[in-house]
Amino acid sequence: MAGMSTPPPLRVGLVGYGPAGAFFHAPLIAATPGLVLDTIVTADPGRRAAAGSEHPGVRFADRAADLWGRAGELDLVVLASPNRTHVPLATEALEAGLPVVVDKPLAGTAAEARALAALADARGLLLGVFQNRRWDGDFRTVRDLVERGALGEVRRFESRFERWRPRLKGGWRESGDPADIGGLLYDLGAHLVDQALTLFGPAALVHAEAAAVRPGATADDDAFIALTHASGVRSHLWMSAVTPRLGPRFRVLGSTGGYVVHGLDPQEADLRAGRRPGDGAPWGEVPPAGWGTAGTDGAEAAVPTLPGDYPAFYAAVAAALRAGTAAPVTAHEAAAALDVIEAAHRSAATGGTVRL
Repeated sequence: MAGMSTPPPLRVGLVGYGPAGAFFHAPLIAATPGLVLDTIVTADPGRRAAAGSEHPGVRFADRAADLWGRAGELDLVVLASPNRTHVPLATEALEAGLPVVVDKPLAGTAAEARALAALADARGLLLGVFQNRRWDGDFRTVRDLVERGALGEVRRFESRFERWRPRLKGGWRESGDPADIGGLLYDLGAHLVDQALTLFGPAALVHAEAAAVRPGATADDDAFIALTHASGVRSHLWMSAVTPRLGPRFRVLGSTGGYVVHGLDPQEADLRAGRRPGDGAPWGEVPPAGWGTAGTDGAEAAVPTLPGDYPAFYAAVAAALRAGTAAPVTAHEAAAALDVIEAAHRSAATGGTVRL
């Protein structure tokens, strides 16, 4: 339209340049039209060198607090820092007047998540949670099948995020200190629970098993959650670091057919390998050998996996910031998932079923 000009890009400050910052947030922010990676917070010389090479012209800060005094120069802060920092840093950012995206889990408790949501709502600021696996290709395919009724009435949803890592790697993700918010229920479980609630709505009953089974482990590294949704659907969710033979990623059982798919969405591996959205190659696509099948035994057919689309998350964040609308994944949604994770911890400790 005549007279219209492109608005200036939204400037992003990224706190943390470990795996989450380096392999997920920074490249996805940089690939999003309308966003520019302005400042990275890391005091580590090696990480600064890597970030400067990958993102020429980016500025650096030693501490997240350095951003709050420059709040007028930024339009968004992204927290890719250790879990224990999420609540205090998100609180400081919101109090400085900055919209925030926080890597999952948003907090260690649903109460903390709801307090952050209330603060953001009171300030009129966006508060989003990076639940990128809503944009996995296999999950997008499951969601499409469910929403189209292609499997009839879904009765049971099975979802696995399993790995074979028989030895501890160390670090806060494997810490048993509750302040670190470590263990698989908070890590992989945050994705699996979010996906189940996205598909089938609120959970009514939670039963879980969780154990620390590797030598020296102090945080759960093998867990299972059974959810009964208010809708009546049952979700069975496995997360494990000690699985020498992997099960299907998804098995969805409905009244007229089922869907089974193996393997993992390729986007994380591609990002870790240095491939980037917009490099020219198709992004997030799964070759036919990796497609799942739907139907009944003896009458199943391959279902093309929809392309994975992690870039859609930050595109939606940019659109929400410009329109003043909600984030693509809200803190209220994250709190509902944390209700389930907290209930899973209680169930695993007592052997009972928790009613939400």
